[in-house]
Amino acid sequence: MRRAAASVRPCGTCCDYVRYDYGEGVMRTTITFSTHAREELVDITDEVRNIVTAHGGNHELCALYALGATAAVMIQENWDPNIPTDVLRCLRSIAPNGQWLHDRVDGNGDAHIKAGLVGPSEVVPVQDGQLLLSTWQNIFFCEFDGPRTSRKVIVTLI
Repeated sequence: MRRAAASVRPCGTCCDYVRYDYGEGVMRTTITFSTHAREELVDITDEVRNIVTAHGGNHELCALYALGATAAVMIQENWDPNIPTDVLRCLRSIAPNGQWLHDRVDGNGDAHIKAGLVGPSEVVPVQDGQLLLSTWQNIFFCEFDGPRTSRKVIVTLI
């Protein structure tokens, strides 16, 4: 099966996101941002929602993928501000810093384990150009080896 070539152009709707359209109805873009702590959960729901609102009308799924071996994406409660702290505390108890073989290389063995446990991707249903998240759900980028000046999440609408 031959795939149509991708076209690259500025979006102009959701900020300066660069948008990639494929002939089979797939749209892909990248959210880029910085992180400010070694470990943190960054709420990216508004950025994803803006992309889906602008471009998701004919799509059914929003796939999210965190680039980086020490990063992850999770859907989690957004109401209680203690949840990110609890999530990080839980992961620290499972994979504490400083006791892994990989720490001999660059000191971030725990970050790789945490990213592997949470996972780099999530898929959210889309209906009528809206994310089908429940009232208490948000999308979080999980930083386990920051701070970083540039982290990226690929957003693909299918």
